[in-house]
Amino acid sequence: MTPNVNISVRSLVEYVYRSGSIESGFRTSRALTEGTKAHQKLQKQYGESDQHEVYVSTEIPYEDLLFVIDGRCDGLLMDADGVTVTVDEIKSTSSDIGQIEEDSYPVHWAQAKCYAYMVAKDRGLSRMRIQLTYMQVDTEETRRFIVEVSSDELEQFMHDVVEHYYPYAQARYEHELRRNHSIKELSFPFPNYREGQRKLAGAVYKTINEGRKLFAKAPTGIGKTMSTLFPSVKAIGEGLLQRIYYLTARTTTRTAAEEAYSLLQARGLRLQVVTITAKEKVCFKEEVRCSKEHCEFADGYYDRINEAVLDLLRHETIMTRAVIESYARKHRVCPFEFSLDVAYAADAVICDYNYIFDPRVNLKRLFEEQKRQTSLLVDEAHNLVDRAREMYSSVLNKSDFLALQREFKGIRADLHDAAKAINQYFIAMRKQIGDRQMQVDPELPELLIGLLDVFIAAAEKELAGAGARTLASPESLLSAETSPATPATSTAPLLLEAYFGAQNFVRIAKLYDERYVTFMACDRNEVNVKLFCLDPSHLLRQMGKGYRSHVFFSATLSPLSYFMDTLGAGEDDYSVTVPSPFSKEQLDVFVQPLSTRYQDRERSREPIARSLYELMAKRSGNYLVFFPSYAYMSSVYEAFTDLVGEREVLHSEQPERKLRVLVQQTQMSEEERENFLAEFQAGTEKTLVGFAVMGGIFSEGIDLVGDRLTGVAVVGVGLPQLGPERNLIKAYMDSTGKNGYEYAYVFPGMNKVQQAGGRLIRSETDRGVLLLIDDRYLQPLYQRLLPEEWRDYTVLQAQRH
Repeated sequence: MTPNVNISVRSLVEYVYRSGSIESGFRTSRALTEGTKAHQKLQKQYGESDQHEVYVSTEIPYEDLLFVIDGRCDGLLMDADGVTVTVDEIKSTSSDIGQIEEDSYPVHWAQAKCYAYMVAKDRGLSRMRIQLTYMQVDTEETRRFIVEVSSDELEQFMHDVVEHYYPYAQARYEHELRRNHSIKELSFPFPNYREGQRKLAGAVYKTINEGRKLFAKAPTGIGKTMSTLFPSVKAIGEGLLQRIYYLTARTTTRTAAEEAYSLLQARGLRLQVVTITAKEKVCFKEEVRCSKEHCEFADGYYDRINEAVLDLLRHETIMTRAVIESYARKHRVCPFEFSLDVAYAADAVICDYNYIFDPRVNLKRLFEEQKRQTSLLVDEAHNLVDRAREMYSSVLNKSDFLALQREFKGIRADLHDAAKAINQYFIAMRKQIGDRQMQVDPELPELLIGLLDVFIAAAEKELAGAGARTLASPESLLSAETSPATPATSTAPLLLEAYFGAQNFVRIAKLYDERYVTFMACDRNEVNVKLFCLDPSHLLRQMGKGYRSHVFFSATLSPLSYFMDTLGAGEDDYSVTVPSPFSKEQLDVFVQPLSTRYQDRERSREPIARSLYELMAKRSGNYLVFFPSYAYMSSVYEAFTDLVGEREVLHSEQPERKLRVLVQQTQMSEEERENFLAEFQAGTEKTLVGFAVMGGIFSEGIDLVGDRLTGVAVVGVGLPQLGPERNLIKAYMDSTGKNGYEYAYVFPGMNKVQQAGGRLIRSETDRGVLLLIDDRYLQPLYQRLLPEEWRDYTVLQAQRH
């Protein structure tokens, strides 16, 4: 039986006909909406016998493959004679329609010819008329180009198109054969499942098979990454899936996923996996300016991209950042855009959460059919709640519009007036708020939205005029996964930043409901207005809709009911809790009942320092001490170093065992982070202590196995700082019948505690000591939230304040 290649007309012609550069032209936010309106307006002008949105399909055998091609043509028009049939393809543009020539856009003719071929073949017509209709979205002026072609010409055209696409299709087909065979032969990459690993893997497979969501709490050290990836890969081999998206919040967890795939590859797996790295990190240029004028990797990108993708897919399987960069340099293409193009062809993608859940940057080229064949594996899912609140909130600042008002005075009246109106709105808000400094309104600021609409329209005219204007069909306009490049004007950076801020604010406003509030704050001359998402669960459900399955997993997905609620679980979704495989003898837990509440912090600094000193005096080694804030950490650090100075050194009879202290700094570079962790070496007789902040770069996603880490101390219960936004979350959760204080403060805080303490025992051979410093750990609420393996603790004698 000849294997099928299923492809849409759009995908086929975009692949074969794409050419040119990553342009500096500005694409408007209205283009998609206005393009759809243009289609509808023109289609309403059709005659009674005309048809619109007509589904067409065909099958074309070529070499050893059968191409099954389908799509929808905008219009099928019948002449008065009832014989002549015209395929109408509608395109919208924001540019001067007089500049469009018949041969300006070959891809548009190609799309229309594909439809014409299918109609002619289906109806047995010897000739077809093809019409390209362009509408200017602002003036509604139209321009039409009409050609007549024979069915023989159309057949030859389709043959040529399929011939150009065949090398890629054939390479993909051969890869799928190798991939599926390798999956069937693939065995679990370890001699045995660790305790709990089989339980998690089984739950993941069941979730994929039934198309559900799974919320899994599984301890560090059981191999969560492999436990989720292995059954997902097996599901591809059995035809349940076509692709896997492994979503992470941190580079370290991306590396763990790459290593897991590499381990499976060493066992014979032939799966093509690509890692998407942020544009700012992977860009080859000193300044990120994505235009042919400023970047040779953008110049001619689309002329070279097909060859680059085919070369990569033919020779690589695990396509890490380094591999992407290597092939990008070889073919002189933008590495970021290259990774996105590869992602649509790969079997598995490793990327940040936002490529799926953030409406500004999600992968919009992933069709609904592809989604139904895709599983999402969400690692460290405890991070997604706050990340989602950020994604679905938006803030504007008065100062940005005041700067634009001044910048465009006497230059562009419409932009100046639009920015001035918004600035005056902020001034009025500042007067209204007065001495209160902040104001909360449950209603959407409709007046501000109207002013922003005017500003956006004026900004788009200026930005579009600074570069090439856009011409595209609604479905192929630039998506938010790439940002338009900076136009060549001196005011562009300032205007562009304000434009995208306004655009996002209006986008978020469309999501506004009872789960939002408008939060306004004043600080001297600055005024901020924020659309604040109190509960992102429904939006996570909405953005994840259409995917076959979701697996949310973390060692600290606790309490499970809280995370299932805030991450959008449905009644039929699954949950699983995997117990720790490690023995209690591996971990000694102590509770030091001191008050670390804000009002007691000054008095507690010296008792905490003494507790830490006594802990380390008993056993040399490497320690991490986590604090709820930089200020508290600095205060205790001073007391600790003073104490150590008084006692000279630990183990004074052996000076080589002198204690050393490292302190986490704000905004550490990657090199500084690596140097910090590199100090934690196994086998040393010296004592090293690192002071760090809970919820920071050293409290998650690091592996200091064996003697690289001897002990961990956690100061406080991790409560987020009291503030208006947290209080708004508390009030909202209270209004829904939940315990608002626990949702807004306690649960997020204890999650940070568990993450910090989780750095310690990460294998069957690890041993260590955990010191929890706070009297609240003895309260029933906090004891219920402690991991099972921490509950066999010893209470230390209270230190005197």
